[in-house]
Amino acid sequence: MSTDIPWSRGEWTNQPAAVVEHETDLLVTAAESSDAWRVTSYGFVHDTEHALLAPFPQDSAMEVEFTAAFSEQFDQAGIFVRVSDEHWVKAGVEFADGAAQLGAVVTDRFSDWSLAPVPEWNGGRVRVRVSRSGDALTIRAAAGTGQLQLVRVVPFAPDLTATAGPFTCAPTRAGLTVPFHSWRATPPDNQLH
Repeated sequence: MSTDIPWSRGEWTNQPAAVVEHETDLLVTAAESSDAWRVTSYGFVHDTEHALLAPFPQDSAMEVEFTAAFSEQFDQAGIFVRVSDEHWVKAGVEFADGAAQLGAVVTDRFSDWSLAPVPEWNGGRVRVRVSRSGDALTIRAAAGTGQLQLVRVVPFAPDLTATAGPFTCAPTRAGLTVPFHSWRATPPDNQLH
């Protein structure tokens, strides 16, 4: 059984340029140059993402739904899981090299990025779910009302204290506004496949 998490329950890692509640949606406008990355390949640390976070206990899952209408390099949104400045995961849709891409960045001192093209997802609703159980996070995503598909399995110690919730970044431009439609707590997925 899933439970809606009120937008007011979360705390921002970095305040967005604008946040507007419209009916049940939360419209989040990212600040120009906002991003989350640590060191690998680029040599820089960016910790200016806009992530709205609430406690994420062991043996639970969190799901975020948003519209992925992206047009500029590295426009992105999804779900963010945070342990510390140096240990976090972001997963969702990112516009890279001219197409929407489904992927994740897993960071433990250094960032590691994986992507797969999903051009048909751009402009539509996307759901991203992260389940936390055992010694792992299991990341799944779906377009619209489609079946959730496996994106990534990430090592994640059961004793870590973590928070999670919706996030967006706009590394290369101003004016990206992402409508988030829901934020839910659910039971963790009971199997990997």
